[in-house]
Amino acid sequence: MRIDATAYACRWHGVAPAAKGLFALAGIGAAWLARSPGTLAVLALLSVIVTLAGARVPVRTYLAVAITPLGFLLLSCLTMLVTPAAGGGWRWAPQLMPAVACIALRSVAVLSAVLGLVLTTPMPDLLALLRRLRVPGLLLDLMALCYRMLFVLRQAWDEGSTAQAARLGHRGMRQQWRSIGLLAGQMAVQVWQRASALQMAADARAGQDSLRFLAASFPHARRQLALSLLASLFLLAFALRDRL
Repeated sequence: MRIDATAYACRWHGVAPAAKGLFALAGIGAAWLARSPGTLAVLALLSVIVTLAGARVPVRTYLAVAITPLGFLLLSCLTMLVTPAAGGGWRWAPQLMPAVACIALRSVAVLSAVLGLVLTTPMPDLLALLRRLRVPGLLLDLMALCYRMLFVLRQAWDEGSTAQAARLGHRGMRQQWRSIGLLAGQMAVQVWQRASALQMAADARAGQDSLRFLAASFPHARRQLALSLLASLFLLAFALRDRL
């Protein structure tokens, strides 16, 4: 919800998705091409600056979205620094720190490039871009249905939670946990019922084709794509320095 709301409110909402996708793809490619930690750190910093300063994405929102993958990355890096000991058990391996740091920086650079795309591009624009790239229609239909169900289920959850609070269902920790469990069970039933209703509606319309949406128009798409291409070439050239 927060990601999509940020994408609609950011400064780059009217920028062509192809231009933003090209820049994000170049950032990912540059992260894989770069070798030195300094270059990887600069690539990650550039992607973050472009997203925050260029697209005007709020810093608080950016950190809130990035905190979960960064936490997973930190846990993964810590586990890579622990190796089996010769006599059994586990031991700390500080000699692996340079390699782990390089992996972490490369992951951060890729993550920042992906966040720059998803925090500036609404989901319908992403689906339209993926359709132009010949992504299988079945996968896009599943993405569109899941996207729609998120908002439906969020509304149903808020309505159920409000009804429980009105009946003093959140008074006390024990009662609150009981109410959450009951609501979660009811939501599981609603998900099944709504999914069945969507399938019945599609069958009633003899729906055999992919779901279609009105595509947004971007009058300055060519200019934006040209600027994105120049920025992408700069990122790739900057990363290629490590291989020359």
